[in-house]
Amino acid sequence: MEKKPLILIVDDEVGVLNALERLLKLDGYEIRRAQEPFEALEILKQEPIDLIISDHLMPGMKGLDLLKEAKNIRPDAIRIILTGHADLALAMKAINEGEVYRFFTKPWDDDELRLDVKLAIEKLMLERENKKLKKELSEKEKALKELEAKFPGITQVKRDARGAIIIDDEDLEGE
Repeated sequence: MEKKPLILIVDDEVGVLNALERLLKLDGYEIRRAQEPFEALEILKQEPIDLIISDHLMPGMKGLDLLKEAKNIRPDAIRIILTGHADLALAMKAINEGEVYRFFTKPWDDDELRLDVKLAIEKLMLERENKKLKKELSEKEKALKELEAKFPGITQVKRDARGAIIIDDEDLEGE
């Protein structure tokens, strides 16, 4: 069974945490919550968080600073910022510096947030699959090079004018 994506929600307002948790559980995500940034950092250190949604203005640490720290702890986790104070300059800075995937204002549109979280999780899963496939390809290329070094010509294939593989009858006679 495939594991459910794990989302961390960070907001100092319990009502916002409850609303986001209810909303995201509709799509089957596993949820962790934190009411303050330092608690969120501890969760990030202990659990394989896939996506973080953080409020921006919180006591102790701004959401953007939290997401910068989160990037160091969980570099591949998708980061979304949520704020009650629409600040275009902040949004542009956060997105351009690669700290956040998306920027939402409160109150958010439920359907838009759910769709963006879904797309972000799909993007993350595709990136992870791509990384895994690249690693497998690299391992196979290494194995082929080792075989070629041990048995020169083993990776060479003879083809006819149409591109069909030619099997040398002389090689088959010895069998």
